Amino acid sequence: MSRTIRRVALFALYQLTVLLGITLLPVALLTRRLGVPLPLGRAVDGTKAAYEASK
Repeated sequence: MSRTIRRVALFALYQLTVLLGITLLPVALLTRRLGVPLPLGRAVDGTKAAYEASK
């Protein structure tokens, strides 16, 4: 039971990071032009890896 709850929570967290990445795309592009990259890709990849590892 707790394994299922953990997997659902990781999936929800993954979806939230994808949504956050999409909504912050203009800000990320602007900061990248200024030379300050945002680590949004690493956050999405990290939550994706955690979700896939829970299978």
